[in-house]
Amino acid sequence: MANTYFITGISTEVGKTIASAIITEALESDYWKPIQAGDLDNSDSHKVSRLISNLKTKIHKSSYELQTPMSPHAAADIDGIQIDTQKIVAPKTENHLVIEGAGGLLVPLNEEDTILDIISPRYKVIVVSRHYLGSINHTLLTVGWLKQKGYSVSLLFSGNEHPTTEQIILHKTGVPLIGRIDEEAEFNKDVIKKYANKFRNTLQSL
Repeated sequence: MANTYFITGISTEVGKTIASAIITEALESDYWKPIQAGDLDNSDSHKVSRLISNLKTKIHKSSYELQTPMSPHAAADIDGIQIDTQKIVAPKTENHLVIEGAGGLLVPLNEEDTILDIISPRYKVIVVSRHYLGSINHTLLTVGWLKQKGYSVSLLFSGNEHPTTEQIILHKTGVPLIGRIDEEAEFNKDVIKKYANKFRNTLQSL
């Protein structure tokens, strides 16, 4: 049975796109970025496409492509539009689907809705946590909110190992750990494939 995996982060710039590429490659899934804000010539969809090696993945078009690299609600305002979550409809596919969010869980899309409002209860949510001052709090809040709402949640650490931080997060959340994406000199197809092979069994067991 095909599953849908929603990749969110505890903040912006924590490694969601690299994580999405790895998970997409591991499962040979389809990929979809519902809302792209800024960098339209080198979007997250472009980056994932360049990083994966398999021939099965289909990259689906974003529902909203906004010009400015800002919070979606603000970027949409600059473009003179309002994001309508009813128009953010997951692509139909028989394959697994990886969906990459924008920023963190409660990033606003308009005056009423946040990223959380486009995450279906049936999705498996993977939270990317990167270590920085305050990241424990951000991770616990993100995972806690998702668990309270009844989602299936797992964690993926990004960046250099920080054992005491990881230990307290795993202890307090009690959610499965997929693994860690270390700092790498560069992320290319070979590195993505290495992590895909490493994480595949755990991802399939979620």
